[in-house]
Parts: sequence; structure tokens; C-alpha cells
Amino acid sequence: MPVEFLGIAATGDGSETNPRTTAAFDRDYTLRLARAHEEYGWDRVLFAYGSGSPEPAAAAAYLASKLDRLQILLAHRPNVSYPTFAAKTFATLDQISDGRLTVHFITGGNDHDQQREGDFLTKDQRYDRTREYIGIVKKIWTTHEPFDHEGEYYRFNDFVADVFPVQQPRPGVSFGGSSPAAYAAGGAEADVYCLWGEPLAQTAEQIGRVKEAALAAGRTEAPRIQVAFRPIIAPTEELAWEKAYRTVDAIRARKSEGLVRHRRLGDRTPENTGSQRLIEIAEAGERYDRALWTPTAAATGGGGNSNALVGTPETVAQALLDYYDLGVDILSARGYDLLDDAIDFGRHVIPIVREEVARRDAERTAAQAAAREDDRRQLIAAQA
Repeated sequence: MPVEFLGIAATGDGSETNPRTTAAFDRDYTLRLARAHEEYGWDRVLFAYGSGSPEPAAAAAYLASKLDRLQILLAHRPNVSYPTFAAKTFATLDQISDGRLTVHFITGGNDHDQQREGDFLTKDQRYDRTREYIGIVKKIWTTHEPFDHEGEYYRFNDFVADVFPVQQPRPGVSFGGSSPAAYAAGGAEADVYCLWGEPLAQTAEQIGRVKEAALAAGRTEAPRIQVAFRPIIAPTEELAWEKAYRTVDAIRARKSEGLVRHRRLGDRTPENTGSQRLIEIAEAGERYDRALWTPTAAATGGGGNSNALVGTPETVAQALLDYYDLGVDILSARGYDLLDDAIDFGRHVIPIVREEVARRDAERTAAQAAAREDDRRQLIAAQA
């Protein structure tokens, strides 16, 4: 199966290790970073969502009007707009980008950050609302006749859009989470299910949970799986590990000086299951499998995509292929120096992974063809 790479569409140059030197929304930097992703072989970039961050749909529209190939993954929280308005926004953006949009629906795993924008529902209520919201958006994208809706969270009459997506029947829907409620919602509604980078065994367990949820929802095909990492690469293993320890030291230093406060976690213990899992994994050990390293996650308090893959480009590529062998075909990666790391990863890691995936796919196709030919010959022999 094909493999895809997802990077980050940051609107400023700050990270957990580097203070921001740009404005929160810097047009030149946003475009420069995206162009680097497009030039160095990435498939799409994520416009993330934060309660006080630049509005991602507007930033995505700006980028889509400047670039021709790079695809967009737009993060969206259902609490910030009504689904009729959101569906029109997404359809318009899909038109602007000529069919390059996927929407990542975020239920919200932290009460504090949700309440910053007036969302006081419980976590379970938020998941129920998200499922209803996605269903409405999908229907608006694909329905050309007015319809009414009366659900638990939304009610409207006689709505029909006048703008529809380029993609038919609709853009893709992306979803993430590690709780039973997340598996149920994403298993039912998502085209792509997103996980944070965990050890191979735990990732395989989560993939199984997603497939079970999809089956329980009556689906014949499970969502595609995406897994996210923070790669730390260098020409040699020794240099890569030196860089890794410098990176985690920089995270801890900025945090101790009060310069880093994860927007979703604040100073609180994480409420979402995904972050709790990252902390538990970090407490159980620092190194897993071929290259997974957990101190970066521990240093951020389990803040989002934070487990690292450390090593040479060859080592990190092989580690990514281990996840591909589990059934992961969308690999998300983001470094700590956003621009330079995107270039290095695209230049040195992506080609290795793509070449090996192509080789394996060719071998698999040849083996399947040989098996069919063998079956054909056996059938002919049996009929003779």
C-alpha cells in the first residue's frame, strides 16, 4: 500500500526548544515552511488548533492559494462553530485548494482549554457532540436538497449549501484519541485514525481497538492509520543521541524558566487518555524497539505528539517501516527546528522509506501474481 508523510504547517517558528522570533502568524515563514515540505517530498501538512492560536482555516486558505501540490490537514474543534457554517467553510477551502483538504475533528481532551472558548460540556458529551457534528457535515457535503435536523446538540430546518467540495463524494475525515469513547466515535466516522507514537506493541493494540470499533459500527473497512513522532536525526548514531540529549535539556530548561507552557495542558495533569498513556510509557522506560525514545514526552508532560525517534536517517527510516508493517500508512513527523528538520527529514528519511515500501509492494504484487498463476495451473491439471 502507498505511504504518505504529514508535516506541520506552523505559522511561527517557535517550538518546545526554541523561542519564537516571528509573529504568531507570519505569512513569509508560513509559506517558506510549507514550500520546504512540498519541495522535499512531504504529502501534506497539518494546520493545528489552539484556543488562542491563529485561526487555522484562514491560514490554510492562504497557503492553498500559494501552493499547487501540498495537501492540507485542517484541525477543527466542533465547539467553535455551528456545523452548517463549518461545512460551508470546508467546502470553500476544498474549492480554493482544488480538492486537497482533509478535516481533522478534535473533540478536546482538556477541560481547561475547552472552557477558554466557552465549551463546558463533559468529555463524554463532547464525543457525542462530535459524532453528531461530523454526521451533519458529511450530509451537507453530499446533499443537494434542503433537509431538517433535530439531534441532541444541533437543530435546524431547511438547510442546503450552495458550495460543495471538489472531492467526490466528500473530503476525508480525520480523527484521533486513545479512550474507549474516541475509538467508538472515530471507528464509526473517520477515514483516517490518528495515534501518537507509542511502542510497537501498544500501537498494534490501539490499531486493533480501532478496527473493532469500526466493525461494531457496521463498517466493512477500518480507517487508515496515522502515527506521529518527533524525529531526531544526525549522520551517526552517536551524534543523533548527543542531539537528543541536547533537545530534552533545552525543553527542560525552557520549561523551568517558565518559557514553555503547553496550551492544552497548562500546568495541570493531563486529562486526555493519550497523554496519560505517553506518561505511563515514559515512566516504564526510556527506549523501546528500534529507535523510540520517551524523555521528550516526559519533559513536556505528555503534551501531544512528543515521543521521539532517534538515530541516523537509516535507523529512523527502518523504525518507521516497522510501523508500516503494523498497518500504518500515514507517518506524521515534526522536528524541533521546524524548517531545518523538515528539510533534513524530507531529504534523508522520506526517500529511504518510499523506496523500501515500493520494493515490498512490488514483491507482494509479484507473489500474488505467482500464487494466482499456480492456482490456475492446478485447476487446469485437475480438469485434464
